[in-house]
Amino acid sequence: MEQQNLPLAEDPPQLLERRVRSPQRPLSVLRSRIREEAACSVPRARSTLLGFFPVISWLPKYKVREYVWGDAMSGLIVGIILVPQAIAYCLLAGVQPIYGLYTSFFANIIYFFMGTSRHVSVGIFSLMSLMVGQVVDREVFQAGFDLNDSPDQGSINGTGVASNLSAATLDVMGVAYSKECYAISIAAALTLLAGIYQVLMAVFRLGFVSVYLSAPMLDGFATGASLTILTVQAKYLLGLKIPRHQGYGTVVVTWINIFANIQNTNLCDLVTSAICIFILVAGKEIQDRYKSRLKIPLPTELVVVAGATLASHFGNLNGLYGSSVSGHIPTGFIPPKVPSLDLMPRVALDAVPLAVISFAFTVSLSEMFAKKNGYTVRPNQEMLAIGCCNIIPSFFHCFTTSAALAKTMVKDSTGCQTQVSSLVSALVVLLVLLFFAPFFYSLQKCVLACIIIVSLRGALRKFRDLPAKWRVSRADAVVWLVAMAATALISVEIGLLVGVVFSMVCVIFVTQNPKVSLLGRSEDADLYEDLEEYENLAAPAGVRVFRFQAPLYYANKDSFLRTLYEAIGVDPFLETTRRRKAEKKAAKRLAAKQTSKDDPENQKNGELCKGLVPHRELDFHTIVLDCSAIPFIDSAGTGAFAGLVKDYGEVGVGVLLAGCNTPVIDALRRGAFFGEKDRDMGLRLFYTVHAAVLSANRRAAAAAGRAADDSQV
Repeated sequence: MEQQNLPLAEDPPQLLERRVRSPQRPLSVLRSRIREEAACSVPRARSTLLGFFPVISWLPKYKVREYVWGDAMSGLIVGIILVPQAIAYCLLAGVQPIYGLYTSFFANIIYFFMGTSRHVSVGIFSLMSLMVGQVVDREVFQAGFDLNDSPDQGSINGTGVASNLSAATLDVMGVAYSKECYAISIAAALTLLAGIYQVLMAVFRLGFVSVYLSAPMLDGFATGASLTILTVQAKYLLGLKIPRHQGYGTVVVTWINIFANIQNTNLCDLVTSAICIFILVAGKEIQDRYKSRLKIPLPTELVVVAGATLASHFGNLNGLYGSSVSGHIPTGFIPPKVPSLDLMPRVALDAVPLAVISFAFTVSLSEMFAKKNGYTVRPNQEMLAIGCCNIIPSFFHCFTTSAALAKTMVKDSTGCQTQVSSLVSALVVLLVLLFFAPFFYSLQKCVLACIIIVSLRGALRKFRDLPAKWRVSRADAVVWLVAMAATALISVEIGLLVGVVFSMVCVIFVTQNPKVSLLGRSEDADLYEDLEEYENLAAPAGVRVFRFQAPLYYANKDSFLRTLYEAIGVDPFLETTRRRKAEKKAAKRLAAKQTSKDDPENQKNGELCKGLVPHRELDFHTIVLDCSAIPFIDSAGTGAFAGLVKDYGEVGVGVLLAGCNTPVIDALRRGAFFGEKDRDMGLRLFYTVHAAVLSANRRAAAAAGRAADDSQV
């Protein structure tokens, strides 16, 4: 054991010992880790298989009588909600409705096998659809297609190539593409890359990336994206045929274009939108108010879709009023196809924010509902699962998926117990794919836009929480505002980047301007606290106790020194400079009075010059730095401590440390703060503030006694 004799010899010993830990070489640690990870055995192979496919662990233990009813009901209800949303979100993604159904089907199946959350609903998500749609529209436009082309009357043949969807068929990188085929090719390539990124992040255990996405930043980002989604869908409510804006400022430019073309509003679409929004909002409000009485959620979206489809079909709204409809949705599955490798370099960078946001939302929802229902999830496995939910479906003409809050809440509130409910939801989607898809031919696009816009209620309601957020934490409120404004006014990708960077800047700003305080001792106990915050405290005589509540590193060491000097009231450098100037002036005065160069008293006067300088009397002899609120310190912080000891020592003030944690002590030892072989550790370091104060007073008393003895001699 290594004994740390922190107090002086005259103080009572403290019985704390540091364990001696033999240092491990990084190379040997790496070798042992590789040997451990590469080891192969039957138990390890079984454990790995169970880790990749958690369903193998929990499905054999499935309690049929206890779980099946809740799983079946929640899966059925989510499936009913999922079908109209899957069709609607394809408007955001810039692809045909059939691909939304494919995405929902495959994502639910894969997550059933690989997910660790019992309640999360994985599939299409409005934010992911928007981000995919922006990339798709950009690439479609740059390839030379006209974004104004309407695919209403098109169809998809069995090879996955759209026929008669657009008059233009362009040769892109040596391959003949129609507009709709090129759009889904871009979406599939983007989705494959996003999934690969997520799997690589899981393999290298980079799940910590999500910690940089703070809750206020994610909320602001989601709200800003919701404003963008609302703006993009507004043209469908009015029946306007204007292309989606490419580049920055989508919200502003789109609204300018909408008002510039407002005279071309399709009255049929406008009336239909008003009726659908009224019904959807009324259904949501009834659901919210009478949630405790309603055993199952109201299938408002399905009712609206069914009613609007029947009205559009029998009223011939497309033929008589030019109302835009979904068009033909084929039954069955399109043969799988490898996403185009030639397109991947064009979207490789766009896949990064998709991968990060998809993972962040999935993990946050998984952990939220796991905590609520009393179980745990594995973030790395969640990343692997959502990565596979993107990689495998990309071969089946799908686009990027994520966990969706609204559908997850529905599953939780309707008795979901396991991911068997996802199988039931997938079966509902499969029935639509095999039998009912063509019935949505006459469904108006404005109805789909209404479903999307009403689904944004939760995100847009975040504006109401802003005053409360401001009262709780102004920094969080500012982060929310900046992320929301950047996402809505610039672009989704830039908004994400700005939100992350601004959040980190706020953290750095807080550490650069932390709370500092002078401490006083309680009258009834050996407790030291902030003199400005608490009553009945008294500053210890002759000692200043200073607390710095932040890490001490290169970015805030100057702030630490500045606030310390201001709190103590003495800048040692300025005090030393003042004294030296005074000594020089005193020496000159003595030299002027000198009568002869060879005066035997001259040398004596020069030696006494310092004693004749009227030094400023300080009312303290020691500074105690309370380091209990300093979690870590770097070399710059160690240098700042060493500089304090040296500078204050020149003006006769000692500096002691108290309450240091072991990482701080180790950093100080590595920086030779305690001298060679830590010989000064017992003189400078104490476990408690009170021990440091007592030691400082004993030293001052001993020094005063020695000075009195010297004066008598």
